[in-house]
This record gives sequence, C-alpha cells and structure tokens, in this order.
Amino acid sequence: MWNRREVILGSLGLVVGLPRPALAGQDNGSGKLIEAFTGGKTPGEGKLSLTMPEIAENGNTVPLTVRVDSPMSPSDHVQEVLVVATGNPAPEVARFHFSPASGVAQADTRMRLAKTQDVVALARMSDGSLQQARTTVKVTIGGCGG
Repeated sequence: MWNRREVILGSLGLVVGLPRPALAGQDNGSGKLIEAFTGGKTPGEGKLSLTMPEIAENGNTVPLTVRVDSPMSPSDHVQEVLVVATGNPAPEVARFHFSPASGVAQADTRMRLAKTQDVVALARMSDGSLQQARTTVKVTIGGCGG
C-alpha cells in the first residue's frame, strides 16, 4: 500500500513529465508566431481571403484556400502567406512563398485541426504592408458537434 507522500510525489512526477501543450492554460505559441511575422505592425483587411468550411466533420482533413487580391507585378505582389491554427499543438500550418512569376497569389491545401478554433492567415506584400483574414472552424467529432 502506498502512503500519502508517495502518491503526491508520484503525481507531481506525472505533471512535470507532460509536454508543454498538454498542460492546462499553456499557450501553443500562435501569438508569438503571429507577432514574429507582423513585426508588431497591424495588418489590414480586405485583400486576403481565407476560405474554409464553418463546420468540419473530420478535423483530420479540413480544406483551406488562401487568396490575395494582387496584380502580382514586380512592383506590387505578395511575398509570403502564413497560416496559423490558434488551437493546434503546433500552430504553424503552412507558409506559401510567391513572386511576380506566380501570376496568382492563391494556394489550396488541407490541414488538420485538433479542435474548434480560429485559423488566421497573414500575407506580407512587396511594399511591406500586411493583410490578415481570420475564420472560426467548428470541428465536430463523429458529426455530433464538439
């Protein structure tokens, strides 16, 4: 039979050994990732669109499309787009790099969402300005809501 001290010390060992995202209240780093990308600047809205379903019945494969309204000329084009899932253990979902040769600043892919959360897309333009789009995706479990 274990005494109270052994139980408490054993429980403490379990908590200390957990990976950081598993601990309640821990930030997954999405805020720092966004801050690093924006450099503290406030992004504008309107040129960047993030298209995702409002409800994802399967969080393992959620489609997304990012598109930036840009002429994609040498003097006015999209350089980079970052997609961040604010509730995933690893928040950086994707980075897309563009140049004037890209013709269109659009990318389609699928991502995994651990739970219902916001997904943020940020675009860096050639003039140094930033654009942002945000959407909330509700991830259901077995189609029953979650």
